[in-house]
Amino acid sequence: MKPEKTKYIHNLLDTENDHLKKLHEIVCQAVEQEKLILEKIEKPVAEKLTTGQRIADKVARFGGSWKFILTFMGILLLWIIYNLNLPVEKRFDPYPFILLNLVLSCLAAVQAPVIMMSQNRTEEKDRKRNENDYIVNLKAEIEIRTLHQKMDLLLEEQFKKLMEAQADQIKLLQSLLKEEYKKNMQTGNIKKAPPAEDGAA
Repeated sequence: MKPEKTKYIHNLLDTENDHLKKLHEIVCQAVEQEKLILEKIEKPVAEKLTTGQRIADKVARFGGSWKFILTFMGILLLWIIYNLNLPVEKRFDPYPFILLNLVLSCLAAVQAPVIMMSQNRTEEKDRKRNENDYIVNLKAEIEIRTLHQKMDLLLEEQFKKLMEAQADQIKLLQSLLKEEYKKNMQTGNIKKAPPAEDGAA
């Protein structure tokens, strides 16, 4: 095998090795970044609720339903109708229903913080879920960026190989022309100057 061909094959193998090394570096970098991201994702853990939290959830669920509204309206109407139909001396909450106002105020004062406790815990869950979604989106973005880097590297290497192949073909054509000219000079078919070499390397 000619030394030029041997050198060409060695150069080609070196280029392939460099190409594979670059791809390996890109993949390793992407894997490291994904590991860091996956460490930040909080694993879903079965939530252990205290008695107060369970009560708060039930109160919030019942207090935000039509069942509660209709039951509450029914109790109010019964309270008012019952007090209006009793004789004046037997009414326990005569008009303007001061006791009823006190009961409603106490109910609102107790119910509001209990519902807020349940909402705060729900907001905390939503915050963790949003953080996990952000991390998953970040992971997808890294994968897309890695894919772009691989594509850019492949295109760059292909362009480089095409340019090298073109340069080798020009050298080969020049050597063939020289050999043909030498043969023609030996046989006496041509006496002109050899063809001018192209400047391409």
